[in-house]
Amino acid sequence: MTFAPRSLHVPTLGVDTRAWEYGDETGETLILVHGFRGDHHGLEGIAARIVELRPELRILVPDLPGFGESPAIPGRTHDLALYGEWLRSFAAAAAPSGFNVLGHSFGSLVVARAIAQGLDPLRLILINPISAPALAGPQAALTQLAIGYYRAAELLPERGARALLGNPAIVRIMSEVMAKTRDPERRAWIHGQHAQYFSTFADPSTLLEAFRASVSHTVVEYSDAFTMPTLLIAGERDDITPLAKQLDLQRRVRGSQLRIIPGTGHLVHYEAVHDAAAYVADFIAPLTVVSHSTRSIAAEAITGGRA
Repeated sequence: MTFAPRSLHVPTLGVDTRAWEYGDETGETLILVHGFRGDHHGLEGIAARIVELRPELRILVPDLPGFGESPAIPGRTHDLALYGEWLRSFAAAAAPSGFNVLGHSFGSLVVARAIAQGLDPLRLILINPISAPALAGPQAALTQLAIGYYRAAELLPERGARALLGNPAIVRIMSEVMAKTRDPERRAWIHGQHAQYFSTFADPSTLLEAFRASVSHTVVEYSDAFTMPTLLIAGERDDITPLAKQLDLQRRVRGSQLRIIPGTGHLVHYEAVHDAAAYVADFIAPLTVVSHSTRSIAAEAITGGRA
């Protein structure tokens, strides 16, 4: 079964954010926030699978400002504070009656900052949350190289910067490093996704600002604000955030759940779509309505029928 998304234009901070809507237009809303350099395509597999499992839900997948088909916010620095403000504006416009929210990778930072700024979702789901400083993970040397790469692009005129940032060979190396699956067809598909969508940014300046935001913060900074039911989904072999740091995050967030997907790294949204979607669908369980007769039966069971 397939579920074709509906395209939306949502007014946010003076621009129209492009978003794609799956499932029941009147259902309980789940907003999915994608990661750095990606766009909505990266989460469309999880969105479609959740709707297969829970067709009564309404799934919204926006493109972050400056990525995919959403324009950058004019006159603003695209730092984490701006992205948090944007998400609050988007949620207020698109789901004023309440919503759940999911963030993947950089999207986990956007969601975490928005919650610290006042976003109040019913439930929170973070996939591959950024729970460790960028230079402290097992791939710290590669992070240093990435920083040098983006700094080099910053020194170039726009045409040269775009050519460097979208260089197919560099994008492919990144994809090869991050993909953990040994399935050749799945790897080829992941590389194709990165080649097609990894360079759909509005302009180099916005991309560089977002990169600084992605390596300058962690979800842990904002975790004290996570007072809502929280689900964390981590890849066992994540190179960006070691599993030990995800366990630390779970301990910091009272009552949170952690689901670990074996053999998967930072690309859970590509390599473990069915597992991730099943965890999310189970987590967003319908609220149980207890009728008067049910309460009466339960009371009798507890009291042995005594008034």
